[in-house]
Amino acid sequence: MIRDDGLLDWLDRPGAGRGLHFAGPQGSWESWSYQGLAQLTWQAAAGLRRLGAGPGDVVAIVQRASPQFLATYFGALAAGAAACSIAPPFAFQRSDDYQRHASHLLATARPRVTVADGDVLGPLCEPSAQAGISSPVPFAALTGTGDFATAHQPAAGDTALLQFTSGSTGRPRCVRVTHGAASANITAIRRWLDWGPDQAGASWLPVHHDMGLIGLLAAVVSGCDTWLMQPEDFIRSPLRYLSCLSEQRVAITPLANFGLAYILRRVRPSDLAGLRFDALKAVIIGAERIDPRVLGSAEKVLGPFGLDRRALLPAYGSAEATLAITCLPPGEGWTALPPPGRPGAPASADGPQVVGCGRPVQGVTVRIVGADGSLAPDGTEGDIVVESTGLASGYYGDAGTASATSLGRGELRTGDAGFMADGQLFVLGRLGDGMKVRGQMVFAESIEAQLAELGIPQRRVAVLLGHRDGVPTAALAFEVADSDWLDIAARVLRELVAGADMIAVNLPRGGLAVTSSGKLRRRVMWQALCDGTLGGEAIALSGQRADRPALAVAP
Repeated sequence: MIRDDGLLDWLDRPGAGRGLHFAGPQGSWESWSYQGLAQLTWQAAAGLRRLGAGPGDVVAIVQRASPQFLATYFGALAAGAAACSIAPPFAFQRSDDYQRHASHLLATARPRVTVADGDVLGPLCEPSAQAGISSPVPFAALTGTGDFATAHQPAAGDTALLQFTSGSTGRPRCVRVTHGAASANITAIRRWLDWGPDQAGASWLPVHHDMGLIGLLAAVVSGCDTWLMQPEDFIRSPLRYLSCLSEQRVAITPLANFGLAYILRRVRPSDLAGLRFDALKAVIIGAERIDPRVLGSAEKVLGPFGLDRRALLPAYGSAEATLAITCLPPGEGWTALPPPGRPGAPASADGPQVVGCGRPVQGVTVRIVGADGSLAPDGTEGDIVVESTGLASGYYGDAGTASATSLGRGELRTGDAGFMADGQLFVLGRLGDGMKVRGQMVFAESIEAQLAELGIPQRRVAVLLGHRDGVPTAALAFEVADSDWLDIAARVLRELVAGADMIAVNLPRGGLAVTSSGKLRRRVMWQALCDGTLGGEAIALSGQRADRPALAVAP
């Protein structure tokens, strides 16, 4: 039976025989036992106390996955402060983008202490000054003299984590997660997976993203051996990640859909000779819309090497729910269904399919709500609304107004549309990234999925939907479009959004706006298109003028 442990309970009984293993150069691993990590955590807690961090304060952490990151994170909690993980500059292509991003996050979190990796101290100085907070310090500043081994005893309602949302619809929002909510969600994840000390884990997801962070915290609370790579390690060599899964007999690993697709593009079956994936019981797929073609290809490529299709577990979550909302149980096998048809018409099995994201985890209730606020029947689309023991207590600082997601009255309105079938949740897309055509909602993610089926790679196109001066408009922002993409795009749009203005914009490499975790910022690009600041060349696809004043595009 999985115990209902708090975030800090592992510090009182750290295991000596297991620990975390961090990827080093040339295939090496740096191993830390939980006893060693606990000792480093106590030192970090003492250092944070010396710097003035305690109950009611925030500690910002701008570090990669490392022993020092974990010691700072759990050290902040042990000192009674709230921990807040912030992306380092590697997640951004341009330094000025990072400066703006970090300035907003630091001004929102208002940390008493900011701890950063050595190569990040310089880039953080200006954002810290703009936010009116102290300059960041290196981890070494926490580990001088002094030590203590008695953690602050938090109440369930005390703030444990400040998590920033992805910012896909505007600026990232900061959510306040209590100790009670974090412990409840991590326990739910561990019980869903039956995740104990004997179930090894592995991850390359960034620790500033909720899926990478909460997954890592769950591994530590579980006390299992866990192998950790940096995101760029995975990008350079997905085969090293696969080799780790095989050699270390990993049972549990999280993946974004694009990560699984990247593996399939980069790794050939001949590269997998000698590898076995039969120990995997949970490959948790989430963070973005899940492509059934990618899951099917994974079965074909990795199945002959021992991967059981029932180990592929689609999931759905959000930062406002700590992380997990729904997950497919291990051993069941994933399914996909066509989206609901228009009123009076049957759903078509010929178009893109929607992957089921499983059932609510322990302590979570999900319902689909129609436009009139009533509960939608199975198979009918509506707004996804969540109640959970792991729900954040609210937004911290300026919550902003750009997002369709909202917290209040004990529920989370996710800003996503979906439907239920046989107890499973099927997610259709963001409510802010769709428009109604002939009485039926059409979502940007659904159009992008259909374009991918026709050969336009995901993450090379963003579908932007909205109304301008009362006119429904569909714009496709391409990143270095191939010559035949416009014909494909025009054909798809004529089928799905007939009657709307249809525009294509060809942008240079890096022209698509994305979050620090790689999600498309469609609302931001839509606004830039309308403001004439998106850049690129606009081309009409529908007979309408691409350069009409309301949709002028800057040269």
